[in-house]
Amino acid sequence: MSRIALFQSTTGVDPEASARALTDAIGKAAAGGAEILFTPEMSGLLDRDSERAAKNLRPEDEDPVLAAVRDAARQHHIWVDLGSLAVLAGDDKVANRAFVIDREGQVRARYDKMHLFDVDLPTGESWRESNTYSPGQGAVLVNGTPVGKLGLTICYDLRFPMLFARIAEADADVISVPAAFTVPTGKAHWHVLLRARAIEAGLFVVAAAQVGRHEDGRQTFGHSLVVDPWGEVLLDMGEEPGVAFADIDLKRISDVRSRIPALTHRRPIPEAVTQ
Repeated sequence: MSRIALFQSTTGVDPEASARALTDAIGKAAAGGAEILFTPEMSGLLDRDSERAAKNLRPEDEDPVLAAVRDAARQHHIWVDLGSLAVLAGDDKVANRAFVIDREGQVRARYDKMHLFDVDLPTGESWRESNTYSPGQGAVLVNGTPVGKLGLTICYDLRFPMLFARIAEADADVISVPAAFTVPTGKAHWHVLLRARAIEAGLFVVAAAQVGRHEDGRQTFGHSLVVDPWGEVLLDMGEEPGVAFADIDLKRISDVRSRIPALTHRRPIPEAVTQ
């Protein structure tokens, strides 16, 4: 049995404030007995004002939020799945990058968000992540975490089941889905997609989310979830920020897969043919 913690935050436009909130959450997670803390997408800065945000962007090795989280992980001797930070990528664009940090404060894995959110919603909201961000190039997993083999995704990746299938085929135990879901898409799809991905992959899904009204005017859905391989919701944090805990038993994976061994039944699917 592994005890995990999730941080549901309302991240704003000040990275220093975000760093303080993250280090506080790390301390609370460790005090509550968690072996690893999961945080949302864009845990360091959430700002749709591109000019203002640009003043706070740094390369990874100069990012103050990452440095603060690494120090806190080492101080409290706890792993952190830092959902993502916006970091300069060196190509005139930005990476939406997840980090897995061990209890010694070392970065054990990185993953850049593959699928970028370019949509126009019926509410009038319009998002063009590809104007700012460069996409990642492949799936990433990290061995030896307190929750076994951990697969990394970010937010909009949730809508692309083939990424989750590749992670499952690589023998993951848990998939992380840090997010900053909009309210309209969250109400419509958040719970059903996360449960579906857990069921399809036959493993645990942990989704730490942003919540509430942010300083830049956006509103996010919240409802950070932990879902087991059968699709059962073990934790739903609702719409309040804070730290919450869940206990997961990795033996549940083999139990569920023995009932419905769908992964072993997968066959290569050729290109579709129109007749």
